[in-house]
Amino acid sequence: MTQDDTPVPAGPKPAPGKIDPGALGPAAAIAPRGSPVARAALLAYFLLIVYASWFPFSGWHDNGLSPFSYLNLVKQRYWTGFDAGVNVVGYMPLGALIVLALYPRVRGMWALLLGIVGGILVAGSMEAVQTYLPSRVPSNLDLLTNSIGGLIGALIGVRITRALMVHSRLYALRRRWFTSHASQGLVLIALWPVAQLYPQGYLFGHGQVLPILSDWLSLWLDTPIDLVSLLRPGAGMSVEQYWLSETIITACGMTGAVLTMLCLVRRGAPRFLLMGLLLAAALTVKTISTSLLFGPDNGFVWMTPGANGGFLIGVIMLSGLAFAPQVAQRRLAVVTLVLSLLVVNTIPVNPYFISTLQGWVQGKFLNFNGAAQFLSLLWPFFALWFLVLPSHKLNRH
Repeated sequence: MTQDDTPVPAGPKPAPGKIDPGALGPAAAIAPRGSPVARAALLAYFLLIVYASWFPFSGWHDNGLSPFSYLNLVKQRYWTGFDAGVNVVGYMPLGALIVLALYPRVRGMWALLLGIVGGILVAGSMEAVQTYLPSRVPSNLDLLTNSIGGLIGALIGVRITRALMVHSRLYALRRRWFTSHASQGLVLIALWPVAQLYPQGYLFGHGQVLPILSDWLSLWLDTPIDLVSLLRPGAGMSVEQYWLSETIITACGMTGAVLTMLCLVRRGAPRFLLMGLLLAAALTVKTISTSLLFGPDNGFVWMTPGANGGFLIGVIMLSGLAFAPQVAQRRLAVVTLVLSLLVVNTIPVNPYFISTLQGWVQGKFLNFNGAAQFLSLLWPFFALWFLVLPSHKLNRH
């Protein structure tokens, strides 16, 4: 018997003329409750905003200006409609998530006000700290557009809260398909397709941190350091070796991510449907990102022989592991994610990836560079942390 199926002790019958809440259906009989998913999503989105706003976190200095000197009426000289639109859209989820995370303790107008004020405070803080970053420029226009985005998001949040929290079919499916402790894990899984926005050297090749660490150490020690070459002397590789490495990275990366999701589902959940939806979402985001970066005709350039082979192997592995015991799935998720990290961090940077990254940083995607890189680099480590935490090693109901 699941935690959600615990019988409710029979109580006294309602007095004549009174309505029995249970007779109105399950939604009416269940008292409003908060959503751990909304709270976890709010925290995750706030961290993404921080990373995106303060990236690249280097060169901190005090230029003698007040951190609030940007709060003026001077018109911004350099801005584009694309940047303004991104600022609005980027803060809409924040405003909505604030309202959803506050439910049911704070509702209605108070939730709306807190969502608006929260968006303004976050946006103002991000701009103020940018005063101490030479690569970032605090802007009153950014504060205005971000605040508008937070306001729109809060309005949407108030509008959809009750339908989403109480009468939502999606919420009913979440309770039916996923375990009671799955809230944080679902947020983690939802971020995996989003992590495909950042151009990786290899399909699903997240967590390639050694090149970043090499750059940081080179700046800190004032001498060139290549950690990949230190771990792999004579790092030159043939085309066949690149393909084999990409095959392993792709197969292990997708297997680890999907198995992490399978650790959260109940026995009666449609596993193959959920796996297909997750993989389809990841490949769709990957294709859209590539199309926007290189043009619609090049949306599928990521389909290399190594990526295709790794994807096929991953599908075969997942087909055999879909109904494995939850403990085995969790352990294999850890193994495949670790193996993917080992290979992706001991292989030379793909020459194609270097040109791709230059196009990403210098193009319109500069607005997303920090947050997207944050997800791409750290998603496997967050997944491993989630998988090994004792509180997440619960048996599936």
